[in-house]
Amino acid sequence: MTFRSFYNSLLQSAILTTILLASLMIATAEVRTSNNYQLQSDSVNFGGGLTDSASYGLESTAGEIATGLSDSPAYSLRAGYQQMQEVSISMTAAASVVMTPAIGGITGGTANGSTSVSVLTDSPGGYQLGIQAESAPAMRKDSDTIADYVPVANPNPDITFLTVPTQAHFGFSPEGEDIINRFRDDGSFCNVAGNNTPLVCWDGLSVSEKIIAQGSANQPSGATTTVHFRVVVGGSIVIPEGEYVATTTLTAIPL
Repeated sequence: MTFRSFYNSLLQSAILTTILLASLMIATAEVRTSNNYQLQSDSVNFGGGLTDSASYGLESTAGEIATGLSDSPAYSLRAGYQQMQEVSISMTAAASVVMTPAIGGITGGTANGSTSVSVLTDSPGGYQLGIQAESAPAMRKDSDTIADYVPVANPNPDITFLTVPTQAHFGFSPEGEDIINRFRDDGSFCNVAGNNTPLVCWDGLSVSEKIIAQGSANQPSGATTTVHFRVVVGGSIVIPEGEYVATTTLTAIPL
């Protein structure tokens, strides 16, 4: 095997992204908010309240009108403070990603890939989307690994992917209408409320979840988030040949 073919087999890798969905039962009505609180439900009545003992907890109301359950083929109504509407959330499956092109030659190189998910929810509080790596570093082949990207601008992401010739890194950059400010930019810096520029604001994966998007209720259209991945191998570093794989989890929860 020549030195060139050794590198040609380096990053013909699949990035496996698994999906975890969560649902939450919450009450809903007019959503009232301030800088300090969010009130999901309110009730106009003349009595009731919260009663507790060592054996039970009772929350009651008295005097509400037009309460109860009502269903048809087109809708489901749970009227009244005590009915507690059920919130729904769904997310499309993220496809596995093969980084391309294979990094070849003695000068190293760059490989890219991406996957997208669409989150749909009717939760009055909206939703949150996070990403989490299965291992650290995320990209690995047995005991051989490629380091997770560490932003030079840490704790903020880097506006560009920065790797010196003696290093190799694996990082990600999210894109979408609901991307949080951490991954937005002003053209020069990240974590600035403003642009949602593709392929900027690079960060490294972690075994701790990193929130990448947060949005409001979006039924029936949903909201799409694309996660871009990148591997850069410097020309002065030797990494054992083989197929390197990173497994991540995208988690969507209603708020």
